[in-house]
Amino acid sequence: MRGTILALTVAALATGVVRPAWAHAFLDHASPAVGSSVPSAPAAVTLWFTQDVEPAFSTVQVANAAGQRVDLGDVRVPPGQPAELQVGLKLLPPGTYTVSWHVVSVDTHPTEGTFTFQVGGG
Repeated sequence: MRGTILALTVAALATGVVRPAWAHAFLDHASPAVGSSVPSAPAAVTLWFTQDVEPAFSTVQVANAAGQRVDLGDVRVPPGQPAELQVGLKLLPPGTYTVSWHVVSVDTHPTEGTFTFQVGGG
């Protein structure tokens, strides 16, 4: 019996009938893109995750090379986009910026990370 259950589970996973659940919300992509150089300052940083996030427990901060925050502190999940976070930015001069994020997925697992992007020649 145990072998039959295992065989059915493997078959269901292989055919896509049952999909394994993601245990965490990992960063899928961002705008500006991770490690990118953009010609002009963006108005916001947008992050897309592999799982929906809990807005009340998720943050994004953007800092300049001196470690000063340059975001507006207005982190939000856009309506109808539960796996997306946005934060507005002050007017950024050319330079390198670090994005730090911490999210809690809807299944309560936390993840965090950082990446940089450049504005202008950097």
